[in-house]
Formats: sequence, C-alpha cells, structure tokens
Amino acid sequence: MNSDLKPVPVNPAALPAPSGYSHGTLSGNTLHLGGQTALDENMRIVPGGIVEQFRQAFGNVLTTLREAGGIPEDLVSITIFLTDIPDYQAHGKEIGAVWRELAGPVYPAMAGIGTTALWQPEAMIEILGVAVIPDDRLVRPGVL
Repeated sequence: MNSDLKPVPVNPAALPAPSGYSHGTLSGNTLHLGGQTALDENMRIVPGGIVEQFRQAFGNVLTTLREAGGIPEDLVSITIFLTDIPDYQAHGKEIGAVWRELAGPVYPAMAGIGTTALWQPEAMIEILGVAVIPDDRLVRPGVL
C-alpha cells in the first residue's frame, strides 16, 4: 500500500490521550474525525447544557482537524448525535452562533441523529466528521 494512503492516527496533544481509539484517522488527504463529546482536558464533560457541550465537542473536532493541517473549510460532512433533539432545536440560534464563531460561515453536509445515550452518561452530544485537506496544507503526523 502507498504509504500516503496507509491510515495514520491523528491524536492532538491538546486533547485527552485516547485509549483504544484515535481522535482522527488520516488516509491520503481524507481525515476521518472520530466522535467527540464535550470532554475537557481533565476528561470531564463540560457543564452548562447543550450550547456549552456543543462548543467543547465541536472545538475538539476542530483541534483534531487542525492537527492534520486542516481548516473548517475542509470539512465535507458532520454527523451530530443528540440525546435530546428538542433541546438542541430550542438552542439552535445559540449553537449556530457558536458554529460561526469557531468555523465561520462554512456548512458541510450535516446530519443530526437522536440517540438514547452516549458513551459518557452526562454527554448530550457527540460530533464526528470527514474532511479532505489539500496537499499544500496537509500534515501527516509523524512525518516531517
């Protein structure tokens, strides 16, 4: 297999060290962003409700994206898992403002999916995605 296509884990030092998973996996120019909940650096879900959990979870996604040289414009899809869709909808304007603050006016293909629970019992949201990063910005972890 071409070494540029061999999957490479992407695990930013700024995020909690993964155990049994990767924050992202890079294959060629495609970065698969693993599901991120609202875990902070102390491995605790941030308090404050769905808006703050969205901010933390999406920030974690963007941290992984940046580790591989990506920017929000490189996102091609985002999937958001929610334990309370009506709560998310009720805070849609606030969540939209957080999105624009963190990513600008970039909107990839998106899906919102309701679920009964997430890995951490107090998590209300989990976000995963896919990005395609151009060669001129691509950073392959472990390759200088």
